[in-house]
Amino acid sequence: MTKQTATFINIGERTNVTGSAVFRKMITAGRYDDAVEVARNQVENGAQIIDVNMDEGMLDGVEAMRTFLNLIAAEPDIARVPVMIDSSKWAVIEAGLKCVQGKAIVNSISMKEGEEAFRTNARTCLSYGAAVVVMAFDEAGQADTAARKVEICQRAYKILTEDVGFPPEDIIFDPNVFAVATGIEEHNNYAVDFIEAAKVIRETCPGCHISGGLSNVSFSFRGNEPVRRAMHSVFLYHAIPAGMDMGIVNAGQLDIYDDIEPELRERVEDVILNRRPDATERLVDLAETFRGQKGKVQEKDTRWREAPVAKRIEHSLVHGITEFIEADTEEVRQSVERPLHVIEGPLMDGMNVVGDLFGSGKMFLPQVVKSARVMKAAVAYLEPFLEEEKVRLGTVDVSNGKVLMATVKGDVHDIGKNIVGVVLACNGYEIIDLGVMVPAEKILETAIEQNVDIIGLSGLITPSLDEMVYVASEMQRRGMTQPLMIGGATTSPAHTAVKVDPVIQCAPVIHVSDASRAVGVVSALLSAEDKPALVEQTQARYHRMRESRKGGPPKPRLPIAEARAAALKIDWDAYERPEPTFSGVRTFDDLDLATLARYIDWTPYFSAWDLAGHYPAILTDKVVGEAASGLWRDTEAMMQQLVGQAWFAPKAVVGFWRANSRVDDILLETGDTFHTLRQQMVKDNERANFALSDFIAPDGDDWIGGFCVTSGSEVEGIAAEFAAKGDDYSAIMVKVLADRFAEATAEYMHERVRRELWAYAPDEAMDTLDLVAEKYRGIRPAPGYPSQPEHTEKHTLFRLLEAEKRIGVSLTSSCAMTPASSVSGMYFAHPESVYFAVGRIERDQVEDYAARKGWDIRTAERWLAPILNYDPLAVKADA
Repeated sequence: MTKQTATFINIGERTNVTGSAVFRKMITAGRYDDAVEVARNQVENGAQIIDVNMDEGMLDGVEAMRTFLNLIAAEPDIARVPVMIDSSKWAVIEAGLKCVQGKAIVNSISMKEGEEAFRTNARTCLSYGAAVVVMAFDEAGQADTAARKVEICQRAYKILTEDVGFPPEDIIFDPNVFAVATGIEEHNNYAVDFIEAAKVIRETCPGCHISGGLSNVSFSFRGNEPVRRAMHSVFLYHAIPAGMDMGIVNAGQLDIYDDIEPELRERVEDVILNRRPDATERLVDLAETFRGQKGKVQEKDTRWREAPVAKRIEHSLVHGITEFIEADTEEVRQSVERPLHVIEGPLMDGMNVVGDLFGSGKMFLPQVVKSARVMKAAVAYLEPFLEEEKVRLGTVDVSNGKVLMATVKGDVHDIGKNIVGVVLACNGYEIIDLGVMVPAEKILETAIEQNVDIIGLSGLITPSLDEMVYVASEMQRRGMTQPLMIGGATTSPAHTAVKVDPVIQCAPVIHVSDASRAVGVVSALLSAEDKPALVEQTQARYHRMRESRKGGPPKPRLPIAEARAAALKIDWDAYERPEPTFSGVRTFDDLDLATLARYIDWTPYFSAWDLAGHYPAILTDKVVGEAASGLWRDTEAMMQQLVGQAWFAPKAVVGFWRANSRVDDILLETGDTFHTLRQQMVKDNERANFALSDFIAPDGDDWIGGFCVTSGSEVEGIAAEFAAKGDDYSAIMVKVLADRFAEATAEYMHERVRRELWAYAPDEAMDTLDLVAEKYRGIRPAPGYPSQPEHTEKHTLFRLLEAEKRIGVSLTSSCAMTPASSVSGMYFAHPESVYFAVGRIERDQVEDYAARKGWDIRTAERWLAPILNYDPLAVKADA
């Protein structure tokens, strides 16, 4: 298979009234709360974009679109993915564009009404900062042949980029997926036409994307799900390498290409690729034998041990089996001249197969990490022989290149970095991992001393972004030429383009979104042939991003005085304020792991392993179910040991203090103050402009709580023991489970607060799903998160809680918590308290916040940088 070079983006369409009868009934009945849950479920199940369509004859499309988008904008779990505004009515599209706060995607515009209307609609989309889906449709009708698809898309691209000024990366072409195997000869080449056109369009329209509605291709076999799934998988198998990088796809209705029944796969491929004139008839004949089947039946291969030794090693690596690897490695060693040849031969050949399967989406991250464990066991077995050879022949170098990796100063999170390191090591790269909280000087001095080929920086919290900029500027000052890779949860291509790339000219900077991209990026950066093209394309992309941010002013925000006038209005006289059972601080260090395990939300656990889906449905998912089930079996085994042997010692500290609000501040009886931030976005949904202070009474007769919990300091030591044995799979699993136990402890303690310690909901009865859905009264927001996105408020919280003295949790210079598997936050009890995102704020609030905190404006702008609605440097230059 041609290597897939870009991550395929799934577009969910269950929030489309024309595609989902269930969703249509919800909207027409006005059940918007249920409709929001549909959107949430799509995101949880892996949709990276949600398509919203309100084109139904009995609906007011404009009002329905506006209402629904405003509702999901207030839901952080949903608002984190882009919205595709889908309508055949321009009024509905424009109504949607006025509601979406982030970058929207318009689906769709075309030239069917001529170039002038096309330009007008495109300019409107551009003015809203939206990307566009462009249908291969012009005045003469829809494009059906490859030549027509290419001609229309090239013409549209020229108009958009040259006349309208559209950024190429915001153009998504839909060259029309049509049904094949219809019995009409003219339709036989439709899939081939799409695939061929996609390749040419991507080559001749640089920067664009290709999308399509997958279900169309199999329309002739509706009612026969096994055949439709096979057609979808085969079509994507060929269309993705040709350039299709997104589409309306139900990932749960896809089969793994290699697992499709061989005869069915061959006949489907004959149809998709139009390889023989009787392809349709042959597939129709075979299709009847699959009708009514619900899925494939896998037979376990017990004969692999009979294969040649190289194939046995490959099988062990692909399936993560360590049982026979030493014996097989020794068998090969006996047959080769040098032990190095075992590594360079069957072991690396097997890991290349793993890499190909991972890159093509046929293996998933947990399986790859298990493959690394097998590889390390084989290399560990060979180590004495290699050392003996070193004495005789000198140093043995089997590295494809040397990569230094570090979590930057002030940050303690390293799970993602460790995963990337394992994946790179699987592909023959030498990894120098400096760990966490690494100062810039140590990173750069080690890079020079070790003569590394690439430097990789990781970070999870927002202050880490500034530290990455500092490292890049220091590289520039020293004239270092090693490529710089940027990764981590808070990083993004936009931040890399706007903040990091401009400060370093002596070396290329590449943002790496996830582990699946790391190998391809490193390989290209170390290839004299591939590096220039990657650097040139990346630089061009970053330049376009910087230019697009200059294209127009940011969305207007309310002056802080007006935002405060729109604060949440609570009838405090009618509110009976519950009093906690104690004031001050209390420690809880006798927490039971078995009890806490019942509070674990397992869906994020699978996400940490790059497996998208909602637990427990993910275990039977058609795409990732096998990998998820294997991971789950290993997890259950570790959980038995972890709980039975009490590997972790979780602790918690909880405090309650009398408080009252004063504008955007919360004043405590201790004399301390929590400073909060207020939303300044312009709202047309009659919702308040929230600040956390809104949920505390202004008259001094209210309470606020705080907490900090941790899985304990034992985590790092246990993980290190596994890593020392070459078992990175278990080391990573320990750390991910520690994160889950920390979150479970926060959930468990919050329940105790509601029912017992603050006791404002003593009769609450909720199951795990209710807890995950946050159906309880009250909230527990944390500094650094959307409701209060400024980290230094943790200093006040930690001082009040005596968190370091009581449970051993401290703050780094960037306000990251250590141990890393820790959670902290504040408790609010009022029934109207809700989670929200502050969003971007204006300079007037920044100045006010700085004055309240006793900061100068530059310090405030540094800590608030991710949410500023203006460029501090531009303001300084104007001044």
